[in-house]
Amino acid sequence: MKIKHLFGMGAVALSVAACTTNPITGRSSLQIANNSEILTMSAQEYKSTLSKGKVITGTADAKRVVNVGNRIKTAAEKYYQSIGRSADLANYSWEFNLLQSTELNAWCMPGGKVAVYTGILPVTKNDNGLAVVMGHEVSHALAGHGNERISQAMVAQYGGSILGSTISNAQWAAIFQKAYPIGSQVALLKYGRNQESEADKMGLYLMSMAGYDPREAIPFWNRMEASSTGGRQPEFLSTHPNPETRISDINKDLPQALEYYKAAGGKI
Repeated sequence: MKIKHLFGMGAVALSVAACTTNPITGRSSLQIANNSEILTMSAQEYKSTLSKGKVITGTADAKRVVNVGNRIKTAAEKYYQSIGRSADLANYSWEFNLLQSTELNAWCMPGGKVAVYTGILPVTKNDNGLAVVMGHEVSHALAGHGNERISQAMVAQYGGSILGSTISNAQWAAIFQKAYPIGSQVALLKYGRNQESEADKMGLYLMSMAGYDPREAIPFWNRMEASSTGGRQPEFLSTHPNPETRISDINKDLPQALEYYKAAGGKI
């Protein structure tokens, strides 16, 4: 992979030492941030976010969120085990919560901390639609997109000098908050379009491995686009590829997704 805005031997060493390859999509990304620190801060921010909102428990919808989330989590764990990369998920501490909010939104923090907003449920309509959303969000965490975004911020701030250097707690906190503004209203990381496209693909495969019909992805994304009001997209779609590109990519990925779905016992 190419690392932009870095110069000299430090940049070469950095790119070689810190490239991480996604085992499902094959995409490589720069991830130099300390995962342990990311997981600690993410868990703290998740707890804080839940404490400030209304967590729905005991309802049919809340149980659906937990059930769909657990099936996707289990599918991911089985896949990573099958390729000898169970260690990648060793420090995940999964949680699936439904939050009361009119926002059409859902998110997953590094380490498997997931929140689904009640506002998106009328668009998901059923378990397959919910699996599209949760598979997509879980994929952001599994792909290390949080680490990637933070790493990009670190490189932009310090350049090649970041290699072998120590960042103070204050510097680290500032980078984390800039890349991951959890205190904002919607409480999610602003991913780039390449990351969103990767989460679309990876999520499609994960939902299929979990036994959910991937053919439901296109109707779901069409409903999401139709939910735009006054020319303003839901926050969930703010950095996503344009609708035509997304649907085209999903159609390209559907044959493989259907193979995973069939292997999971789904009917073609």
